[in-house]
Amino acid sequence: MTDGDMRRRAFIGSFTAAGGPGIVTAAVAPGTGELTVLSGTDRLPDPSFLALAPDGNTLYAVSETAEGAVAAFRVSGDKPEPAGRPVSVGGDGPTHLALHAGHVLTANYGSGSVTAVPLRADGTLARAASGVLRHTGSGPHAQRQQGPHAHQVRPDPSGRWAVSVDLGTDSVRVCTLTDGALAVHRETALRPGSGPRHLAFHPDGSHAYVVNELAPTVTVCRWDAAEGVLQPLTEVPVLPGAPAGDAYPSGIVASPDGRFVWTATRGEDVLSVFAVEPDGLRLTGTVPCGGHWPREIAESGGFLYVANERSGDVTWFALDPATGVPRRAGSLALPAASCVIFG
Repeated sequence: MTDGDMRRRAFIGSFTAAGGPGIVTAAVAPGTGELTVLSGTDRLPDPSFLALAPDGNTLYAVSETAEGAVAAFRVSGDKPEPAGRPVSVGGDGPTHLALHAGHVLTANYGSGSVTAVPLRADGTLARAASGVLRHTGSGPHAQRQQGPHAHQVRPDPSGRWAVSVDLGTDSVRVCTLTDGALAVHRETALRPGSGPRHLAFHPDGSHAYVVNELAPTVTVCRWDAAEGVLQPLTEVPVLPGAPAGDAYPSGIVASPDGRFVWTATRGEDVLSVFAVEPDGLRLTGTVPCGGHWPREIAESGGFLYVANERSGDVTWFALDPATGVPRRAGSLALPAASCVIFG
């Protein structure tokens, strides 16, 4: 692999408590999508989800532990180097993070809250969180919905709103961020017991697709960025028939051209392919995910990447541009892999 091929990189998070290496940097080969490990760090416990600064020089990671923290790393070189000390998020078990309006936001699953940590001008984290928004509510599932469980937080395409998805309350909250404080603008209820986990926006910003972990389905919603209103329209199964056993959807991605949506389902260990239709989705098929327990998926450069947590690998698939069907192209062994992002 030449130096030119090494310029595009992937960053992979993993669970150190389950034997994962922490944060790994990998080169991405053009044309084939192949991943080759460059370096890594185990300085942060359980960095299960990552986000990259727009300039590509700073990487942010949650520490999905009971103490709950977020940390910054310089990645101008291949080895991630800590940029200051981890900062407490004031919540238990952060599972997701995103950059929004000069802050890092984390979704804290264990405590059912969302945290904002300000960023300094150099991209490092402030010493303390500026605000913690605590969700309230519950759902009908006796084991999984006794209280709130924020699973994802992300900005909407307009950059005006922060959107948090809560598995425990069967709802999505549209929030404002003002002077470092998060506040709920509107809470949208989804079907009781569906257990929403993650949300992906259509590239044109007109719709959002919520993957439901307990259903297993995708809820198609209309999104009004001007008013900050999420309107549920329909709910679509992620499998063509009844699950053979456990079926817990995890990741969801919309294609850059807006024609397809993909989901991953743990237990069944499949990727589902949807064709995007006006105000809806049509399931066109499923393919094996290439491993066991796909925790997160990501699209990059015409390839779909799957972090298979329990089989310990990141598998990539070439995407048919006409049908959106993934075709297995390769795999990288990586214990307890939890997410992959690109820079």
